[in-house]
Amino acid sequence: MKSFAYLRPGSVAEAVRAGAGDPTARYLGGGTNLVDLMKLGVEEPALLIDVSRLPLDRVTRTGDGGLRIGATVRNSDLAAHPDVRRSYPALSQALLSGASGQLRNTATTGGNLLQRTRCPYFQDVSKPCNKRSPGSGCPAREGAHRDLAVLGHSQDCVATNPSDMAVALAALDATVLLHGPEGERTVPVTGFHRLPGDNPDQDTVIRPGELITDVVLPPAPGGTLSLYRKARDRASYAFALASVAAVLGVREGRVEYAALAFGGLAHRPWRARAAEDALRGAPATEDAFRRAVDAELAAARPLRDNGFKVDLARRLAVDALARLASRAVAA
Repeated sequence: MKSFAYLRPGSVAEAVRAGAGDPTARYLGGGTNLVDLMKLGVEEPALLIDVSRLPLDRVTRTGDGGLRIGATVRNSDLAAHPDVRRSYPALSQALLSGASGQLRNTATTGGNLLQRTRCPYFQDVSKPCNKRSPGSGCPAREGAHRDLAVLGHSQDCVATNPSDMAVALAALDATVLLHGPEGERTVPVTGFHRLPGDNPDQDTVIRPGELITDVVLPPAPGGTLSLYRKARDRASYAFALASVAAVLGVREGRVEYAALAFGGLAHRPWRARAAEDALRGAPATEDAFRRAVDAELAAARPLRDNGFKVDLARRLAVDALARLASRAVAA
């Protein structure tokens, strides 16, 4: 690991000034992804700005009944928070399905959103990678891509976003609060991460020097239930082959509200807008759920070895929606 300077700022404003003043600077929360990449030589910041002790570690109610989650709230604390478990169970389930207990005790909300979208080639500095070294190529397209993208990928990158938390936040219509040199702004989680296009090195829309300070959840729509499901190669400490966060409201046997997001399929959490459009007003049956999910997955472009992910995602989504519909009828 190359040497670096270290700063522990006393305020958000001080952190942002330091971040804006050095384009190689990185904000350090739990460090569970950043420090690993530094050890591999993928990240080589000249300055680490430790924001872990800023007063951003609270979960509070908003005036409209939603939740405001500070950027340094630990994943394990957020998953166990009573308001999250009660009103946003998909978020709690997503957090508990990620990484390991030790990592969840360290990883932060802001850091989770900012972990790099990556594949093994990105983490191996002896290999070409457009994400790490723009223009060098994407060996994953013809190489080892079983775990990689089937939606929204480009000729330049087929990596998948690893976050479970972000998938749930996308389905729950969360927003990200950013504080930067030009002031504060708000970005929907669904628009925070980018598709690769011609610039796969840019994972998010965050601007130089900007710091995530909070994530805000709107009130859960009345009469809805939520669920997160994940398929992976082993029971813990593994990224999703496919995952789904579903929010469903049913009235008189028909879908009144639906929100659906996939993980493990694309460079960012994939909000399933086509499926949602097909679901609204449809009968709350497995056949209707399957048709809606198929409408979304029609856009999939699997590579040589990962076509199985399309059917896996379909089965996960239909099962999640059917479970929620069954619970709604029983309630």
